[in-house]
Amino acid sequence: MSVKIRLRRTGAKKRPYYRFVVADSRSPRDGRFIEILGYYQPIFEPAIVSLKEEKVYQWLKKGAQPTETVRSLFRRVGLLKKWEMLKRGEDISEITLKTELVGKKKLKGKAKQKALSQKQETVSESTEEKDKSSE
Repeated sequence: MSVKIRLRRTGAKKRPYYRFVVADSRSPRDGRFIEILGYYQPIFEPAIVSLKEEKVYQWLKKGAQPTETVRSLFRRVGLLKKWEMLKRGEDISEITLKTELVGKKKLKGKAKQKALSQKQETVSESTEEKDKSSE
């Protein structure tokens, strides 16, 4: 039996609310699950994430595989970094997980063009500096 940590959608239409659950990989998205590990509310700005850390670590230790979406959320919260440090036996007492995820602002029109031109300028400057340093 392959066990996954994934999102289970709840909430009203156009107002999603997700739960992090441990489920058999063969069960449907909103079907039967083994345990609830936390929740994710993307409709708020910033998005809210709440996790039961110890239970997540227990399931990861048992071999549960997070889905890509859950893995990216764990990475943004800081849980994956903490898990890697825990596996290596390092001190994790200083690290705290984020509870709010700030999304990237979507730029439109002139602001988008300005950001792209600035990015291109910085890339060209860095390549010029590399060329000078290699000579």
